[in-house]
Amino acid sequence: MAPEPFTVFLKLSAAVFYGLASFLIVVVNKSVLTNYRFPSSLSVGIGQMLATVVVLWVAKAFRVIKFPDFDKNIPRKTFPLPLLYVGNQITGLFGTKQLNLPMFTVLRRFSILFTMMAEGFLLKKKFSRPIQLTVLAMILGAFVAASTDLSFDLQGYVFILMNDVLTAANGAYVKQKLDSKARELGKYGLLYYNALFMIFPTLLFAYFTGDIQMTMEYDGWSDVLFLSQFVLSCIMGQFILMYSTVLCTQYNSALTTTIVGCIKNILITYIGMVFGGDYIFTWTNFIGLNISIAGSLVYSYITFTEEQSSKQSESASKLEIKGKIAV
Repeated sequence: MAPEPFTVFLKLSAAVFYGLASFLIVVVNKSVLTNYRFPSSLSVGIGQMLATVVVLWVAKAFRVIKFPDFDKNIPRKTFPLPLLYVGNQITGLFGTKQLNLPMFTVLRRFSILFTMMAEGFLLKKKFSRPIQLTVLAMILGAFVAASTDLSFDLQGYVFILMNDVLTAANGAYVKQKLDSKARELGKYGLLYYNALFMIFPTLLFAYFTGDIQMTMEYDGWSDVLFLSQFVLSCIMGQFILMYSTVLCTQYNSALTTTIVGCIKNILITYIGMVFGGDYIFTWTNFIGLNISIAGSLVYSYITFTEEQSSKQSESASKLEIKGKIAV
């Protein structure tokens, strides 16, 4: 039986929404920090935290999402996620500002390697040889690309690699928290309280570093186009991206979400080469970027074929157990 037109529309809309959200957040952040030369990545991070708290609170008030109200046990349940959250966010924004989009996208794939290491250490998870080889291909491609990156920026590389480590640690700890006593907080509760707990310490830090003053003295606030992109960056920074991910997975599948994510990364890489304004072409760099892209595509395919096989095996074992019980 063919799916109803409205169902197809929902599936397509959810996939397009996620693709646009994940694409725009990278492009808009890059535009604000590089093209408009906004002086403070820290202030963009504070704006994203504030928008996250406000948007999630409003969404909860209108019963779009659910998470528990604050109590004295929540700080203990969330720790150390708030520290990882703010570190992950700020280093990502600093890296976005310093690096061209193709190298930013490729170097972000180190987070997969670091995630494997973190999950192996914290969750005792094992990974198959094909997965290990595809991750190795992504890392090899990144090294080849970096070897002839004529726009090399040491500070940008350090920030993005720190971001990869923090992303991996954050992801592993989120999984650990969602499987523990903190699971009643859910993804939205963790995100809300992470932002809530860190916004004031980050504001205080920005005040002492002079970022607040630089932000107030910035002469681009009268530019409507800049202001709209800054607001978009703040709103899309966390909640919209997560919500679009959930919708895409809900109406389609996790595989669809991953494929859309891969297509987004490929588009960002190639569009960044042409329109980014700060990419310098060399053949070695270009080949390295494509090795890393190919590795990421194969990685996505293998990950989900293994996941589907695992689910089928679990279903078969459950049916077998039920059959034995019935007998």
